[in-house]
Amino acid sequence: MNPHFNRFKNIITNPIQFKFFLLSKLPAAFFAGLSIQEFTTTKSVVRVKHSWFTQNPFRSMYFAVEAMAAEMASGMLVFGQVYKRQPAISMLVVKMEVDFVKKATGVILFTCDEGEKIQEQINQSIQDGEAKTFICTSTGKNELNETVAVFNITWSVKAKK
Repeated sequence: MNPHFNRFKNIITNPIQFKFFLLSKLPAAFFAGLSIQEFTTTKSVVRVKHSWFTQNPFRSMYFAVEAMAAEMASGMLVFGQVYKRQPAISMLVVKMEVDFVKKATGVILFTCDEGEKIQEQINQSIQDGEAKTFICTSTGKNELNETVAVFNITWSVKAKK
């Protein structure tokens, strides 16, 4: 595990620091109102609410807002493992596949619980110096615990020389 993970966790679980983090790193997520509902070394839950700002013409959540929340759910786990790491590690989304299951309205929670897999892939990249690609699943559920979308996000990580 990244020895700086808890410092990163303190930043993104503090509401004020998280807003500054979003404004500086992910301004679109700030304006869409994304927030961290839960964050551990193994699981990340991102909350997004259907509103005038996040809607499409069909009165449901715009797909790009859902994609942003799904990416953040897995991306926070990746970012937590690369934060202030030596050697530095690059991270990049290289592919995204999605199944939209149900109209997204109300509050949607996107969950990724693949933190252990992420840690393993980053540790492998540090050990062998090679880029690693892996798929993380972020599942969005509404207030009735119904699945609205399932995102499979392919990440690439590589320890820098």
